[in-house]
Amino acid sequence: MNSLAILLLVSFLGGAENDARQIEVSHLARSLQPGEVVLITVESQLPLKQMEGKAFEKTFLFYPTTEDTVWQGLIGIDLETTAGNYPVLMNGTTSDGVSVQHSYELQVEHKEFPTRRLTVDEKFVNPPQEMMSRIRRESRRVSEAFAGLNPDKLWDHSFLSPVPGATTSGFGKRSILNGQPRSPHTGTDFDAAEGTPVKAPNRGKVVLVSNLYYSGNTVILDHGQGLYSYFGHLSRFAVEEGQMISPGDRVGDVGATGRVTGAHLHWTVRLNGTRVDPLSLMDALSGLD
Repeated sequence: MNSLAILLLVSFLGGAENDARQIEVSHLARSLQPGEVVLITVESQLPLKQMEGKAFEKTFLFYPTTEDTVWQGLIGIDLETTAGNYPVLMNGTTSDGVSVQHSYELQVEHKEFPTRRLTVDEKFVNPPQEMMSRIRRESRRVSEAFAGLNPDKLWDHSFLSPVPGATTSGFGKRSILNGQPRSPHTGTDFDAAEGTPVKAPNRGKVVLVSNLYYSGNTVILDHGQGLYSYFGHLSRFAVEEGQMISPGDRVGDVGATGRVTGAHLHWTVRLNGTRVDPLSLMDALSGLD
């Protein structure tokens, strides 16, 4: 894994006085480009009882590790983020009530995504008018699921691959369907035969089980703290809404439902609404086991 780390010395700021005590902040990521997940670690000389990071106009929650002096959090760089320097404001509180605040920058680099050209059933490129109310209703339901923010961290350690197959269509590809430009690919596709078990990549709560117009049979898992997994094109379901599942539990089977050219698994990840590559999430957390 090509990892990046930046070490910064940060001073505690408490009330009207500056405290000479220091913390150390580092970040780890596959790269600093659109669609990447960044793991940030805060190491403090004093125990912390709260910490969060504000970046890209969003707030990302942090969590304590095995020590209350070491906190970590995931920050997402959205697919459409342009290159440039972006401030990250760290806000926290020590166990004795001292405020912690520090700003630093992430230097996001430009990324050129490839283009994919697919031929699919015309009804999935230009849906018939009678399907539009269904599509809008399903879009609202998915948006509402992603908008929920459970402050509890349900996931633990690294994320597993949901199927053993190789990826076939990468995250961020610009899509041209039946010769017409469409939205970029906001997930990652995995090559797998129909009926292959799809396993939960980590612990989470099932918040949606439904057949959707575009993604067919779909399951959404809430991993907590704004982190979600979305599995599309399933042939069958193995879970119910409201169910808590553990890493490796079967959520369904690979299929070819919805807008597809053949059987495969589509895995989308959202982090506080940011569109990020599932492989980047796996990479950023790969060293936590």
